[in-house]
Amino acid sequence: MRHGLVLLLLAVVAVPAWARDERPPEEARARMEHHLKEVNRLAQHFDGVMGAECPHFASRREWSTYFEGEIDQVVLLVAHLEQAWYEATRTGDDDVRRTAKAPRKRMDQARALLDKLQGCAEGNGASFSTMGVWRRIEREVPQRQTEIALPQ
Repeated sequence: MRHGLVLLLLAVVAVPAWARDERPPEEARARMEHHLKEVNRLAQHFDGVMGAECPHFASRREWSTYFEGEIDQVVLLVAHLEQAWYEATRTGDDDVRRTAKAPRKRMDQARALLDKLQGCAEGNGASFSTMGVWRRIEREVPQRQTEIALPQ
């Protein structure tokens, strides 16, 4: 029985990379970089939001439309971050993984954006629960990740 388990364990470890669905580093890097370009594009948008005055709207409905659009962009940013990391984990190349991991600091910027939007909401006669928004983002990211994944 023990010998069977040892042989099974060795077989799993010795499975070639192609059988484990591992990608060559060049392919994983190209797929990962696609997502990181989108992360950078979205981060530039958020930099603009952070550097600008809070927008003021004539109605709560207009504010809500703006707010929903910004949250949708946060979901997209997080989905691209997660997908970049997923692509990087599909190779054994540590450089690809390090490159994918570095932009995760963008999550701190997303938190700062929510803090700013909280203040903007108050200025527009609205409010929201930051924790509730983060839960929503966490729920929506997997679906968005599926939508943005590059075809195999």
